[in-house]
Amino acid sequence: MNSLIKIEHGSGGKYTFELIKNVFLKELGISESNYTFEDSYVFNKNNEKIAFTTDSYVVNPLFFPGGDIGRLAVCGTVNDLAVSGAIPYVISAGFIIEEGFEIDNLRKIIRSMKKACIEANVKIVCGDTKVVEKGKADGVFINTSGIGFFEENLNFSYRNAKPKDLIIINGEIASHGIAVMNERHKLGIKGSIRSDVSPLNGLISMIKNIPGIRCIKDLTRGGLAEGIIEISLACGFGIEIDEASIPINKSVKSACELLGIDPLYVANEGKIIVIVDSKYGDRVLEKMKKHCYGRKSAIIGRILYENGVYLKTISGMRRMVISMSGEQLPRIC
Repeated sequence: MNSLIKIEHGSGGKYTFELIKNVFLKELGISESNYTFEDSYVFNKNNEKIAFTTDSYVVNPLFFPGGDIGRLAVCGTVNDLAVSGAIPYVISAGFIIEEGFEIDNLRKIIRSMKKACIEANVKIVCGDTKVVEKGKADGVFINTSGIGFFEENLNFSYRNAKPKDLIIINGEIASHGIAVMNERHKLGIKGSIRSDVSPLNGLISMIKNIPGIRCIKDLTRGGLAEGIIEISLACGFGIEIDEASIPINKSVKSACELLGIDPLYVANEGKIIVIVDSKYGDRVLEKMKKHCYGRKSAIIGRILYENGVYLKTISGMRRMVISMSGEQLPRIC
């Protein structure tokens, strides 16, 4: 590893995993074989199954089409809990605020968090506030942690995925990353480009008890590509996705082509993939399409016996999908 932290270490790709394995896990004395890189830590205490997660949000700009840093912080934590099969219950919120930040903008962020909490049926129950000198925090950074409880004994570990399982996504990819980039750089790209930031616990609750669901993955940093790579590494099998089947907004697709960006690696904040036994794929898909955040759900791929992660292109070719080694879009979440 390089002796200095680079912006790429926060991308959710190759450098992020190297940092986690070679620094955090090593120095904390945690065996890599016991660490699954999943969105929540699930444990049992006094016969109660509990999920715990934490995340930090440093998006720039703070307000963007479809959302803001407050909604992002709540939805991100809710989704990390929900994909484990848990019911999100309570959230903490820590704020690092830059000196000179407008209180009216802070009020807007808090109101947005409240609205997201109502939609997700969770509560913010504790928090912390620190103020740093001007120029040290880029407005405001937010850390949220969450706790969820299990009503059923579900196990959605990535290691459960098996060959012939289907991969279902709940809608269009890359909208969040392109919406933030368009707003940040004032690119003026026209069309319906809005962040997909949404709480997905309601959608997940509709499907999580259907037999055959192996695992559910929240797609954020690194996009769809890094999500399927993580699952492949955890389960030990390969994955193939079909480019023609992947939903993407026309304006977002055009923006990616114009900017030379691969939408597979662009961040999402309202997308999950569901890995399900092929016998139950149509049932899960039908159910997902009935939810407001799943109307454009589609089967996009399958688990393979062979190793490697592949994209079947629209032209009929097949190419490998590899972990991103750089930072496509900094400060996305």
